[in-house]
Amino acid sequence: MTTDAEIQTTLPALASGNVAVITGGASGIGLAAARRLASLGMKIVLADIGGARLDEATGAVAAIGGDDTVLAVPTDVSKADEVDRLAEKAFGAFGAVSLLMNNAGVGNNPGKPWENRGAWKRLLDINYWGVVHGVEAFAPRMLAAGNPGLIINTGSKQGITTPPGNLAYNVSKSAVKTFTEGLAHALRNELGAHLSAHLLIPGFTYTGLTEGATQKPAGAWTGEQVIDFMLASLMHGDFYILCPDNEATRPMDEKRMAWAIGDIIENRPALSRWHPDHANAFAAFMKR
Repeated sequence: MTTDAEIQTTLPALASGNVAVITGGASGIGLAAARRLASLGMKIVLADIGGARLDEATGAVAAIGGDDTVLAVPTDVSKADEVDRLAEKAFGAFGAVSLLMNNAGVGNNPGKPWENRGAWKRLLDINYWGVVHGVEAFAPRMLAAGNPGLIINTGSKQGITTPPGNLAYNVSKSAVKTFTEGLAHALRNELGAHLSAHLLIPGFTYTGLTEGATQKPAGAWTGEQVIDFMLASLMHGDFYILCPDNEATRPMDEKRMAWAIGDIIENRPALSRWHPDHANAFAAFMKR
């Protein structure tokens, strides 16, 4: 098992006393990250919609590192000015930030492509523009500090294989994937930068977004499992942090993703994995 010392030696951005900012930090993967990073001795800035859930999360993190090591900032990431205020409070309270985790997201389904423009826009404003706002507010300051740093954006397998069911969510997470790839390229070409970007791709995870579940489904990972996997992947220098779960192994995910890009290469119908004329071919492909 990897020790805290090994994590912090390999990832100096996570050194004790450094500062982590986590959006969507009041529950699920975000709260799991906050608790784990607090256990490493980091100072934690929790950003989420204000209310009892954020207060409870702040107390849980403070119980690990102490009241003076956690700051809660009610934030609507869809609003650039609120994310700018988050950055000002984080840097003002604790100094330079070494880890930014753009994790806030919603999973509500606005419906068909021609329905509910307002709901579509709201989802994209949070899931995609919330990530952009975070990068805009924090990356220049993190670059200026010149310290080792990490930006981790939470994507989704649905942003890669785009299964039917929630098109708006798929669109938002596809955008996060593309944006984070471009961000990683820009950072590695920024002269003197010690800041890298990474895409967290959770599998089936029991979080606040798990629809209709009052307890963890057997096939789901916990947020804590996702964060343990994320830390191990970061130690290996991975950009794509592709998490398995209790139902989907990495080979399964790889085949599904290969089939998805094969739709273009083979000129199959869009989303052919769910097209009745290609069902047998897809099943045979998965068995190879």
